[in-house]
Amino acid sequence: MKNPYRCSVDLNLYSSPALDSLATQAAAGRHLRIVSLPNPGEKAVEVCLCEDDYPGWLDVRDLKQLAVADRPYQPVPLSEAEIRARIPDAIAFAKSAMAQPNEYLWGGTVGPNFDCSGLVQTAFASAGIWLPRDAYQQEAFVQAIALEDLTPGDLVFFGTPVKATHVGIYLGDDCYIHSSGKDQGRNGIGIDYLSGGDNPISQKYAAQIRGAGRVIAAYISSCLNDL
Repeated sequence: MKNPYRCSVDLNLYSSPALDSLATQAAAGRHLRIVSLPNPGEKAVEVCLCEDDYPGWLDVRDLKQLAVADRPYQPVPLSEAEIRARIPDAIAFAKSAMAQPNEYLWGGTVGPNFDCSGLVQTAFASAGIWLPRDAYQQEAFVQAIALEDLTPGDLVFFGTPVKATHVGIYLGDDCYIHSSGKDQGRNGIGIDYLSGGDNPISQKYAAQIRGAGRVIAAYISSCLNDL
């Protein structure tokens, strides 16, 4: 099914046709493709989000919340100056999300509850800048930079030597904003210090730093490749 659809409301996408584990969410207005129609009696339909090619399963009862899109999804090319001008808006979105009552939600992208990469993706999407969905995908997407070269709006990555499992947005002055779970001592969005300092949560993440990346050059290259 190649025709794109638009979500008329916020929708949950699951990691399997059992619909028992949230994979991501699709905010109202997002484009998706139906990969294949369900057989009679099946409760899930396989879909793929157009903006980031993220796969998932949709409850068949939510098919009524889809409308045929009037045009295919097309990324909007932005100049370096335009991206730089929009980054403060992405940061402002993340700070505004932190100010609302929230908790960490695996797969959360529509708020008020986010996971780490969901907060990053949605913050940048609010400013018209589309990023991949998961932390390791975002790390692969951005242009790698040294930690000493960080500027506000750059992404910082955490995890193991093998894979990025966590991401935040650098704010400047050694601080970054991110959504983290109970296992790290917080349940929701907060601001921590890259150097660790005397904050136990910051210290846990400081021991897991993998590196950092900048969105600008990578985003321009990606848009050009998609045109």
